[in-house]
Amino acid sequence: MHAQSHQSDPRILGRRTLQRDHRHLATLLGPGLSVLDVGCGTGTITAGIAEAVGPRGLVIGVDRDSGLLEIARREGLLEIARREHGAIANLRFDAADVSCLPFHSQFDVVTAARVLQWISDPGQAVMQMREACRPSGIVAVLDYNHEANQWEPDPPAEFQEFYRAFLAWRAAHHWDNRMADHLPELLQRAGLIHIESHVQDEVAVRGGPHFEEQAALWPQVIDNIGGQLCGAGFLTESRLRQAGQQYRVWAQTELRKQTLNMRTVTGRLPTPRARIG
Repeated sequence: MHAQSHQSDPRILGRRTLQRDHRHLATLLGPGLSVLDVGCGTGTITAGIAEAVGPRGLVIGVDRDSGLLEIARREGLLEIARREHGAIANLRFDAADVSCLPFHSQFDVVTAARVLQWISDPGQAVMQMREACRPSGIVAVLDYNHEANQWEPDPPAEFQEFYRAFLAWRAAHHWDNRMADHLPELLQRAGLIHIESHVQDEVAVRGGPHFEEQAALWPQVIDNIGGQLCGAGFLTESRLRQAGQQYRVWAQTELRKQTLNMRTVTGRLPTPRARIG
């Protein structure tokens, strides 16, 4: 099966923030840095990056989805305006695909969050990110290991059937279900050095902050991509409906803990050696 483009759900993207949903990147940022946010979606994390680098910095968010970019330009700029008016001039959103980025040695930090999991050739994407980064700059990639996600207690059988279909559908499109585990090798192959991997699991515990919001992720995923799974023959429409219904009841009454397995992997571009003579 040929790879196809994935369209993300604006409801999911719109509630994410830099400090909560790209935590390690937040520790790398400072005033005056230039940052490229690849696959910026609705721009909520990008707006947080713009706040972190301040008016002396430069932030460009790029995405291939024109609908998401429209939201980003509207909502992202409004959000940064509420936080720090002077940063608006240093934040913009452009149309671009990670497989062919129009930048060369321009940014101190190039980042992608939850993006490479939807790319059939993630190695090419990392090479493009490297190309956009300045010598000694940082490439920072955050992504999932979908095969290591956990729920306590076990979800209903109907949802487990959906989740197996979800993984199989992804695999059929050559989207890596263990993307997080393979990031260090991809960055190394791209010629990056000082590679580090940081655990960034998304953990939702009943009674804790954002539990209901995080538990609602999977019904939204079912709504967003369920039709594609059924259309490709990975699940019937009746089983899809049952998965959504059973999960919603279970999440409200029984789910105690959800752990989405994630890693942020960083690497630096080497500094070119000075020529002698």
